[in-house]
Amino acid sequence: MTAVREELPEGRYGRSADQRADRKLKVLGTVLGVLFVGMVGWFGYDYVAGQKISAEVIKFSVVSDSEVQLHLEIRKDESATGSCTVRSRSEDGAEVGWLEVPVLAGETRIDQVVKIRTTARATSAELAQCTVG
Repeated sequence: MTAVREELPEGRYGRSADQRADRKLKVLGTVLGVLFVGMVGWFGYDYVAGQKISAEVIKFSVVSDSEVQLHLEIRKDESATGSCTVRSRSEDGAEVGWLEVPVLAGETRIDQVVKIRTTARATSAELAQCTVG
């Protein structure tokens, strides 16, 4: 009797197609993973290092139907200049007033109370954005 071999001799013909495909997928997954981690790191660094002006609303008070006072605290690099936009909204959420507050070079921390003129009675005041430049 003769024995019949059903498999190819091991190591004689190189890797099978499945093994080559698995290796390509592993390499592709590794490359994509490294690129993703690098992209997240880049965006994180740019967000943290790129912000030269940051601000927050400490408190606000509605003075009248046409005015809101807002206490704004601004933190920045000493040489940074730009502006911060604040706005007030009415009870139904409509914007009833806004003000652009200039940020000048010099100090690193600015506490400022600003008055926002409104077209109707406001119920809130908020910081919209701060821009450098």
